[in-house]
Amino acid sequence: MGAVYRRAYVTLVAVAAVMGALALVVSLQYDRPLLDPEGKFLGPSWARLPLLVALALALDLVPRALWFSRMRPTVMVTVIKERLRSHWTRDRSLLVVLGIVCFYVTYVSYRNLKSALPFVRDFDNPNDMFDRELNLLDKVLFFGGRPGPVLHDVLGTNIAAHVLSWIYLLFVPMVPILVTVWIVWSRNISFGYWFVTSQGIAWSLGTLSYYALPTLGPAFHFPSGYTDLAHTPTTDLIESLDRTRDLVVHGGYDGQSVEGIVNSVAGFASLHCGITLLWALMVQFTLRSKLLKWIFWINFGCTVIATIYFGWHYLADDVAGFMIALVAFYLGGIATGQKFDRHSLRSHPTTTTSAVPVHAD
Repeated sequence: MGAVYRRAYVTLVAVAAVMGALALVVSLQYDRPLLDPEGKFLGPSWARLPLLVALALALDLVPRALWFSRMRPTVMVTVIKERLRSHWTRDRSLLVVLGIVCFYVTYVSYRNLKSALPFVRDFDNPNDMFDRELNLLDKVLFFGGRPGPVLHDVLGTNIAAHVLSWIYLLFVPMVPILVTVWIVWSRNISFGYWFVTSQGIAWSLGTLSYYALPTLGPAFHFPSGYTDLAHTPTTDLIESLDRTRDLVVHGGYDGQSVEGIVNSVAGFASLHCGITLLWALMVQFTLRSKLLKWIFWINFGCTVIATIYFGWHYLADDVAGFMIALVAFYLGGIATGQKFDRHSLRSHPTTTTSAVPVHAD
């Protein structure tokens, strides 16, 4: 295994290991059970991870076999064998397995550390929270106004609310989908490592920001500024997260059980902004399609607007998200052997396999 790939997968594993260890320490220290946030819907992780790897394999092989064979069974076998030989090399298979497992560990650890935050930093103690300070900064930057209500006046509270809601909610399913796309179909294996490594770094830095400067966000701390918006799926999500947080922090009531419930309300940095910027940067640097570049940059811009419009975050949260994305993008690139051009939005990978160094894509 070449030096570039050793560095890539060591970085990937190290990020997952640190996040997993931190989640375990916080769990033991504060007597919070480690939870699998998606376990109720997708089954136990010991079964889910092999299934995810198998699904990634099937998504690549089955459609290709059906299309190129024109539904002829004998040709299907030939197409599958050729794809396994040319694409599913040892390097690609290692990337897929490591990418799925390490990203899963990192993300689940992030969710557990986020859920435990109210017990580590006392959310009921004003001195332990920074909503008032960041809200004051917003008002200074907007000359006494607040960014969310200003956007309501500019964009309206009906059509814009529905459009921005669906863009914002699209983020959740896109997180695992894009990880899978890059590790399975990236034309250069180093791009797959770059994407998933940068993702792990970004989620980890986001977790660190929550603990360094904990906030709830305008919609939870100053809800009165967001009551005039049209009812959208985001409205339901905010109400659900508020109830869930109350259950986790204060315990169940009226016979409700808190077993298996995670708290998902925490700031400071906006990872919606950070991760969507990271996606746009990866598309800009690793794909050739101008259409896809436009789509991902527009998605990033709309997501930034949505975080302020619905009161998920303060302006400083979004800026912190941008910084996390840039740091994760650069560190992930260095860890995976990328060579950045000084005056263009491109990079040159240093390898296509573990054994063959190249200097142009």
